[in-house]
Amino acid sequence: MSNQATAITEGRIGFLGAGSIVEAMLSGIGKKGLLPSERISVTNRNNMERLEQLANDYGVTVTQDKFDVVRSSDILILAIKPKDAAEALLDLRGVVRSDQLIISVIAGVSTSLIGEWLGAECPIIRTMPNTSSAVGLSATGLCANPFVQEEHCELATKLFEAIGTVYEVAEEELDIITGLSGSGPAYIYYLVEAMMGAGAKAGLDREMARQLTLQTVIGAAHMLLDTREEPSILRQKVTSPGGTTQAGLEVLEAYQFQEAVTAAILRAAERSREMGAQYQ
Repeated sequence: MSNQATAITEGRIGFLGAGSIVEAMLSGIGKKGLLPSERISVTNRNNMERLEQLANDYGVTVTQDKFDVVRSSDILILAIKPKDAAEALLDLRGVVRSDQLIISVIAGVSTSLIGEWLGAECPIIRTMPNTSSAVGLSATGLCANPFVQEEHCELATKLFEAIGTVYEVAEEELDIITGLSGSGPAYIYYLVEAMMGAGAKAGLDREMARQLTLQTVIGAAHMLLDTREEPSILRQKVTSPGGTTQAGLEVLEAYQFQEAVTAAILRAAERSREMGAQYQ
């Protein structure tokens, strides 16, 4: 662990991309004190205003010279949109070094394909955080290519633990993780939208409906975490025969609620695979 701390303290991290995940990581790295801000560089394609905002908020170095960021970084984090990935990474052939650790947050693109585009036999770690990283509560799946050593995994884990929890998985599992936890916050927000809307439709003040819904979701999550009971058991405990909860659940069953959620997750996972397959 001492080597890991030294590497983070003395090395440089470069971000290709400046979206919400990058900002969450910058915030987490700063709060955890993992790396001085002057050892972090960020670049993006053409949005200097966004880069200046990150520089002002987090004290990082910003530039639109991606080659300078790549050459100066010990850890290079790829936070590029999937549609731009091939062009951006092919442009880095001959620039990326074999001693650099590459960490990708690009959905659907395998470590082998990233290595092929970069034209370098270097350690590549593929991850899938989610948008809850903005509040330090991401669930991040992480997998590695054959060039990754234990110290590389420790570095990546420490970086992503700054924004939540980390789970090391096989690469073939990352697509379903993308569908489950990567896209998962959107499913919860969709449910919250519906609950808030129902409360308002029934006559509650909209802000009151919002607060009641959010506290209900938070409370249910804590019950699952703290009791460690199966969700089916907790559901049964609050469902009295002939009561209000049973009446509501019967409507959800009629609309095949569980089947719809399962289908949504599987379709998102399939889409992750499709995004990678288009480059094969």
